[in-house]
Amino acid sequence: MAFPIKVCTVCSEEFELKPDKPGFANRCPACSAVEATESATKPRMDADERKTQSEANEARRQAMRELLYRKDS
Repeated sequence: MAFPIKVCTVCSEEFELKPDKPGFANRCPACSAVEATESATKPRMDADERKTQSEANEARRQAMRELLYRKDS
C-alpha cells in the first residue's frame, strides 16, 4: 500500500503521510519535531505562580467591569 505524498507547508518538501505520524498532517516529520520540542521546553508554573496569575486576571476583569458598567453621574 502506498502512502499519500504531501507537501510540507513550512519547508515545501514532499513527504509520505504515514499512519501514527506525530504532528500535523500538512507538515513533514522534521518540521513537526521542531514544534514538539518547543512546546516541551515551555516553563512549568507552580501553584503560587498560578494563584498569583489567577488573582491578577480577576483584578483585570473587575477593573474592566467597573469601567464598562459604571454609571456616569
